[in-house]
Amino acid sequence: MDLAVRAAQLRSERRPFVEAIVVRAQPPTSARTGDRALVLADGTIEGFVGGRCTESSVRDVARQVLERGESMLLRVLPGGATEFPDAPGATIAVNPCMSGGATEIFLQPQMPAILLAVSGTSPIAEAVADFARRVDYAVEPVRGTTVPADAAVVIVASHGGDEAGVIRAALDAGAGYIGLVASRVRGAAVLDEVDPTTDERARIHTPAGLDIGARTAAEIGLSIVADVVRVARSGGLARPSGAGGRAGTGGHVEVPRPVDPAPGAAVDPVCGMTVTITESTPHLTVDGTTMWFCCPGCRQRYQKDRVA
Repeated sequence: MDLAVRAAQLRSERRPFVEAIVVRAQPPTSARTGDRALVLADGTIEGFVGGRCTESSVRDVARQVLERGESMLLRVLPGGATEFPDAPGATIAVNPCMSGGATEIFLQPQMPAILLAVSGTSPIAEAVADFARRVDYAVEPVRGTTVPADAAVVIVASHGGDEAGVIRAALDAGAGYIGLVASRVRGAAVLDEVDPTTDERARIHTPAGLDIGARTAAEIGLSIVADVVRVARSGGLARPSGAGGRAGTGGHVEVPRPVDPAPGAAVDPVCGMTVTITESTPHLTVDGTTMWFCCPGCRQRYQKDRVA
């Protein structure tokens, strides 16, 4: 599998994942320095960074990395090992089931770029799109009143345009930022037509943009993108989780998207490890209760102890 090609595909599909690379390996671990893998939001691992026990730790930490949006260094050690001393910024996972060796794995989140949907064709709309790309945002046009899911939306008012319809579609699609480029009088008239609730009104910004005294199209575009960045950095814009989405066309329209449901977690009853539950996680159902294990070895040990 070409992981670079696969990573590019996931980015094009706007699916979050974690890139994991082995930066240090101590024999007899099966991983080698430079081994890589991609960890999807549902816990699927594509590539290789170690055996079953290591994979369990990588899945658990990758889930935290996606939740926090921050990189993390993972030290995977066998029980009682002290070869890799603790250090700030590192997370240690002690795997009693490991037969020896140790690894350090760097996990880096790869989150979809913030999506900015622009409605209208004018120098201001072009400036907004240009500045958005300069800060590494993805940009899509709004076609009619169809608003992409997971998008911030900027609407440039024009004669005969359906600004109210686009705003309503954006609200229904859950847009965290909706900017209307219009005069105060025109903006007030559009809002009267939309008739938003109090919570919805808090997401609508008109006149759009920070007050920097902007006059030219470029300056206005800069002020609008700066305001979107402000809202994004304050946590007002959620990035796609991979769990699907909607787009609005005056109501709700389902948009086909890859679904990566967030995995659950359980504790291995043998070694005490936290295990991320996926389709391939070893498990055993006893008296109607499902037990999850870090590896087949722990499952076999549990079965053997029950027989004994």
